[in-house]
Amino acid sequence: MTKIPGFDSPSAGFDSPLELLAACHERIQRHCATLRRLAAHLATHGSDADARSAAEGVLRYFDTAARDHHADEERDLFPALHEALAGSDPICVRELTDALTHEHRALEAAWVRLRDPLQRIAAGEPAMLAPADVDAPVSLYERHLEREDGELLPMAERLLDDAQLARLGQAMSERRGLRHG
Repeated sequence: MTKIPGFDSPSAGFDSPLELLAACHERIQRHCATLRRLAAHLATHGSDADARSAAEGVLRYFDTAARDHHADEERDLFPALHEALAGSDPICVRELTDALTHEHRALEAAWVRLRDPLQRIAAGEPAMLAPADVDAPVSLYERHLEREDGELLPMAERLLDDAQLARLGQAMSERRGLRHG
């Protein structure tokens, strides 16, 4: 993963919304790695306690934080970037944000297909996750995060002023039902 210059803390807060988004990307990568390990684990151990725990963690993350992360980008970051380019040529930003939004829908559809077996595993029921079923959405996430870390977040760092970043952090906090500032 490409680090955003100046963004090193995995425990970023709403006062540093771009750093918080980058930290979320790291957590998504960790949960994707857990999915890959879980698929292999199930083949030999079934839905044991370790599998149930892993499935519960992945479900909890992708049902809440990952969903909020997409909303953070689509409802707040992308429009802020468009606003920052008002009066200049925003075509490249529009193409990037449109492509990333389309990828969000593909990721959400892939997540829907993984939810049922993960819920069964979390409940201790027999279920399998074929490595191929996990690899496709995880690979999509990896490519998506690479693009966001390599293009989107550095662009946002260059283009957004302090007021826009403060509004982004406020919106992210409110989306999670937290008080900010």
